Amino acid sequence: MKRIVFLLSLCFLSTWASAQVDLSYYLPEGYTYNPAIPTPKEVLGYEVGEWHVTHDQLVMYMKAVAEASDRVIFEETGRSYEKRPQTLLTISSPANLARLDQIKADRKKLRDPNASVSIESMPVVMFMGYSVHGNEPSGANASLLAAYHFAAANEIEADLENIVLLLDPAINPDGLNRFASWVNSHKAYNLNGDPNGREYNEAWPRGRTNHYWFDLNRDWLPVQHPESRNRVRVFQSWLPNIHLDFHEMGTNSTFFFQPGVPSRTHPLTPTKNFELTAKIGTYHAKALDKIGSLYYNQENYDDFYYGKGSTYPDVQGSIGILFEQASSRGHLQESANGMLSFPFTIRNQFTANLSSFQAAKEMRVELNQWMRDFYQGIAEETAADVNKAYIFGSAEDDARSYHLADLILQHDIKVFSLQEDITVNGKEFKSENSYIVPADQPQYRLIKAMFETRTTFQDSLFYDISAWTYPMAFGLDYMALNSRILNLANVQEINKNDFSLKSGQVVGGAGAYQYALEWTDYYAPKAAYKLMKEGYRVRVANAEFSTPEGKSFGRGTILVDKGESGQSDQAFFQKLQEIAASSTIDIHAISTGYTSGINMGSTFITPLEIPKVALLVDGGVDSYEAGEIWHLMDQRIEMPITLLPVDRVSSSVIDRYNVIIMPDGSYGSLGSSGANALRGWVSRGNTLLAKGRALRWLAQNEVADIKFRNLDTSDKGLQLAYGDYQNASGAKVTGGAIFNAKLDLTHPIGYGYTEADVHTFRNDNFFLEPAENPYANPLVYTENPLASGYLHPSNLPGIQNGSVIQVRGVGRGRVVAFADNMNFRAFWFGTNKLFLNAIFFGQVINGGTSR
Repeated sequence: MKRIVFLLSLCFLSTWASAQVDLSYYLPEGYTYNPAIPTPKEVLGYEVGEWHVTHDQLVMYMKAVAEASDRVIFEETGRSYEKRPQTLLTISSPANLARLDQIKADRKKLRDPNASVSIESMPVVMFMGYSVHGNEPSGANASLLAAYHFAAANEIEADLENIVLLLDPAINPDGLNRFASWVNSHKAYNLNGDPNGREYNEAWPRGRTNHYWFDLNRDWLPVQHPESRNRVRVFQSWLPNIHLDFHEMGTNSTFFFQPGVPSRTHPLTPTKNFELTAKIGTYHAKALDKIGSLYYNQENYDDFYYGKGSTYPDVQGSIGILFEQASSRGHLQESANGMLSFPFTIRNQFTANLSSFQAAKEMRVELNQWMRDFYQGIAEETAADVNKAYIFGSAEDDARSYHLADLILQHDIKVFSLQEDITVNGKEFKSENSYIVPADQPQYRLIKAMFETRTTFQDSLFYDISAWTYPMAFGLDYMALNSRILNLANVQEINKNDFSLKSGQVVGGAGAYQYALEWTDYYAPKAAYKLMKEGYRVRVANAEFSTPEGKSFGRGTILVDKGESGQSDQAFFQKLQEIAASSTIDIHAISTGYTSGINMGSTFITPLEIPKVALLVDGGVDSYEAGEIWHLMDQRIEMPITLLPVDRVSSSVIDRYNVIIMPDGSYGSLGSSGANALRGWVSRGNTLLAKGRALRWLAQNEVADIKFRNLDTSDKGLQLAYGDYQNASGAKVTGGAIFNAKLDLTHPIGYGYTEADVHTFRNDNFFLEPAENPYANPLVYTENPLASGYLHPSNLPGIQNGSVIQVRGVGRGRVVAFADNMNFRAFWFGTNKLFLNAIFFGQVINGGTSR
């Protein structure tokens, strides 16, 4: 019997390995196709699913279809970091394509409750977005079939009179291309599906993410990357009724379509949205039944975080729909449900694409009416809300305020700048860097989602983060305004197209005794690095001082003179002007060294060495955190860093750096030789930044004396329901919440901050025990730490009065330990400076404070 089973298995594998599908495998029955429209094979030279389409091939085919069809318009909506084009096909009847501007204008009226609009005659709009995760390729490859079918199928010609399709074939061009290159270069012509094969185990950082290793499916709301800004611009210009989001999941799964778990929907999402999603789901079920595919819904996935592609639409009168297909990862792979082929995964995605089209066609009036009803209900909601607007700003830092205002503007939300200083509840908001967002506008619910704090929830499980309160993330003063205060404010609406961060300047003339820039500005580190790179003498003030003219400077102020550069006073001044302008910070001339507080030659002023930074990558390093750091340094600070593979760590290599960063991750591969190299390197006076599991490795290998809080979170009792285990365990996960912390403003880690209250973000259950030396804990959690989001009660003792950041001395150097992520998803502007301070000022921390 065993021999028979074995032979049957070989036969099954051989069948899959030798079979080659063609378009008939994918396309629905009952359709004929215009021969003038090229098939994918006619352009690419291979059948869909035979190879993984690369991004350039994908764009080539989309252009070919648009050139051949009068139903299709091709446009480039932007470029990725790696300069690949982001493309969009608009597919409809030729008559509709000739009046796209009018259709868009009519759809804008859906957000205006007072506008007259004809729901009955309005086309329905469906956006189809594929493979935001680059190594979930069945979506992008299914887009080839969607483009062909909707451009060439003769039988849908009449349907397109009432439908506009927006097709984005690859939301993540860079990640898709990275993954396609990997699997294609490891494909054999005789497939065997062995999951141990190299084809299915792509190299770090893998193709899921974009160039800087960010998950673009978490960036719809923060819009910190060009790919996201471009696609959000498309969404806001079109206001699609249905928004399809094609993904993949584990190989041993089946096929998921929304709705997700009902209790895990964000409270700001209307119940009607869930009902319509479920109704559309019946179309998917019918179509998948027809081809015999397994599927499920209302499990695992949720609709809570509005930064995802399937949830962002739900708070804007649209219906976001997530599809998750079991992934073959390569071309053929064994799974719990049998051999899983790449063509099979593509067919499921395309089938769901077709069922969505059928739903859009038959529910057109209902979907347009729902968007109309959604926005008509906003006026009643805003009238009942005592919070009529939100004000935010920073008295010391234009940049963080600007970046939050800029973020909000991307979502078709009006933002107003103050035209005069005002004081609200004792807090002063200055005109030059404070903004007001009125609640009474169509995007009311999205505005609430950005500003609200929430600590109670219907469900305790989250697929993603549970809090993202933006003023907290940006470290800004903010509050809600009632109608009386709002009406007293003198404001002016911001024009998004003309909105930019103001240029910096040099205050004072050439030939000054010294020049100073304050560390309170977000981009001060950018300016400091530029000054160091020019070879100027750069020093940091570790105490406060003021000039005879009455200008006060705080700890962390950077002092600069031309040093040994040999430049004339005028040439030096000109360079300072360039750096101030490009860094958007002001540099102040100081006329004398006889300043108050401390003099310019004080021992409290320390020369700075230019940071030479290595970021450990590859191996077991968390690519998300590594990417966040790389993006911060490369895009914002414009400071080069070395991406140093873990297997390159040795004494001879790392001695060229004075700062090394170890993101969260597994570092077992470093072994004792790596530990010895890092220990010796730190002890020679260098600075090591580490977070999460990197700290455990440093402690276990006696590189740094770091202790942890280990909580007993096990369930107690004689017997608990087996069926409750998964939810009970999941509830203890800290998926992402915001916490209150206290900062020592006199510590170099706290330089540039003017208020001790800091909001910090954590998304794990990794808890640091405070250092016994009280000077070594510059940032600690408060007694009541939860500010916004979900925290299981069993995890509270791990956080209360614990360390967020601590500094440990090792010889003449120091290790800066982070419990939380200071750079989360590139929108935590409020704590970026803490991380940058460790890079720039770790070298000046007094050794006695870290022993």
